[in-house]
Amino acid sequence: MCPRPTMMRKIIFDSDVTYFKPAGIPLHNLEEIKITFEEVESLRLKDVENLNQEDCSKKMGISQPTFFRILNSARKKISEAIVKGKAIRIEGGNFKR
Repeated sequence: MCPRPTMMRKIIFDSDVTYFKPAGIPLHNLEEIKITFEEVESLRLKDVENLNQEDCSKKMGISQPTFFRILNSARKKISEAIVKGKAIRIEGGNFKR
């Protein structure tokens, strides 16, 4: 049995900056964590715009449980990058603008 296809998520996030790294460490010495554009959008809506989960999920065109999973994934990745000194690359995902 095949899993259900992932719905396209709506995002507004649009930035030329798609890479972050700890200062003072050469790039070739860093491990990298990849975060999707929809994960960044979930962080933007919840933590920057300070919207409630219901409004965030509506703006992204997804269910609240799906929004919660995306947000938790993003927070876990960002936390790991900060605590372990890893670079963050923003790329990919299943979204439309």
